[in-house]
Amino acid sequence: MQKDVVEVTVKGVMPTSNGCAVFLGNDDKTFVIYVDHSVGNAIQMTINGVKKERPLTHDLIGHILTGLGARLDYVLINDVNEGTFFARILLRMENELGKKIVELDARPSDSTVLALQHKRPIFAARKVFDTVEDMSEILERVLQQQAEENDDVEDDDLSDEDDDPEFDDDDDKK
Repeated sequence: MQKDVVEVTVKGVMPTSNGCAVFLGNDDKTFVIYVDHSVGNAIQMTINGVKKERPLTHDLIGHILTGLGARLDYVLINDVNEGTFFARILLRMENELGKKIVELDARPSDSTVLALQHKRPIFAARKVFDTVEDMSEILERVLQQQAEENDDVEDDDLSDEDDDPEFDDDDDKK
């Protein structure tokens, strides 16, 4: 399987007007899958380790798998057709009755959330990886722009301190 697939990671999640852009890739190439807001938020919350008061759908699915003694082995983004991506989730279950491997058809967005939650690898089929457009430069530009915006916000916060009497150093001179 190793020659036919490429391991990818989530390199970024960016909001768009219609949902979120999920950047997946490795050191050689980055590609984008567009997902709805709720799944984009679930991916971002999982990456950031956000604790939720109540389980979301992906959490529930993970709890069911764990309760049944099944383990998510890996996720494979196996096809793309006119911008629509397809994925397979490989589950492995082993108990006193024997071993069972189940392969499920799934959306790459849902599969990505589950893989991140269970700290399991995400692969892209070589044919998918070779076909998709490289978005590495766009991701770098977006990340650079976000970093600059964050720096501007921090600079504004610091300049507000200059106007705040609580932060006035002149009191020390009196």
